[in-house]
Amino acid sequence: MAATVEHDVSESRFEIYLDGQLAGYADYFERNGARDFHHTVTYPQFRGQGLAAVVVKAALDDTKSSGLAVIPSCSYVEKYIAENPSYAELV
Repeated sequence: MAATVEHDVSESRFEIYLDGQLAGYADYFERNGARDFHHTVTYPQFRGQGLAAVVVKAALDDTKSSGLAVIPSCSYVEKYIAENPSYAELV
């Protein structure tokens, strides 16, 4: 199964698709040079496949390349950053 991540700027979220089906997303608010990631969702039928980590990694990579900071309001994003210290500089 192929997972792809898309940045839906109009909805302020990163979406993950598995074989063309929306499997989850990471929502954010953007303001004052930062993205506040406040909610991460993986739909029940797609859980247990590591998709939340894939979408959060893509979101953080895009945020870094955009020169923005991260506010990890979502507990999953906070945990991901704690487990992947290379992203700590974004906070």
